[in-house]
Amino acid sequence: MSVEENITEVLQELGNTKLVCVTKTVDPERINEAIKAGATIIGENRVQEYEEKYASLLPSERHLIGHLQTNKVKKAVQFFDVIQSVDSLKVAQEIDKRAEEAAKVQNIYLQVNIGAEPQKYGFMQNEIEQAIEEIASLNNVRVTGMMCIPPYVPSEQARLYFRKMKGLFDELKASTQEGYDNIDLQDLSMGMSGDYKVAIEEGATIVRIGSAIFGSRK
Repeated sequence: MSVEENITEVLQELGNTKLVCVTKTVDPERINEAIKAGATIIGENRVQEYEEKYASLLPSERHLIGHLQTNKVKKAVQFFDVIQSVDSLKVAQEIDKRAEEAAKVQNIYLQVNIGAEPQKYGFMQNEIEQAIEEIASLNNVRVTGMMCIPPYVPSEQARLYFRKMKGLFDELKASTQEGYDNIDLQDLSMGMSGDYKVAIEEGATIVRIGSAIFGSRK
């Protein structure tokens, strides 16, 4: 199937859930096909890779979904509308600093290590509340969502992690509705090509899909 056919099929399945079209290793021509077919948000894993492509791309909302090193923050703030992968206080503070220099308020999501996996990035569940308290004092970031990557397990097993993440999201959304000027939790980003249907059933508002649109990565 073509990129256009894949996009059309995926969008029909998603309903009101937003699609981030994951474009890691995908060339600009095929990304533009996806945008023309209705993909409104593209998601890149690496700042450097996006930098090489962006001049050739049609307009779209741009999300960074991969791990962000502090030395790449300045460029990330320049390029991306949303940085989904804010996985530490240090990174949030650096984004705030660079956004201030750019006279911008940067939208971010907080990444949670929902499976408490030692090899994965993200705030642990027991750290996230304190992190939000600290980030609430920053002037040039706005927390508009949360994101997770569950352990690599079959989709039905991933359901438990998605459910846990949704519970945490709801709890934090309720506790930050008053008195937090820059915390406005609207989006819950979870689910990828292999498990997005389960993620949607468990409350994802935005899913990150690459191979179901572009085929297996080279």
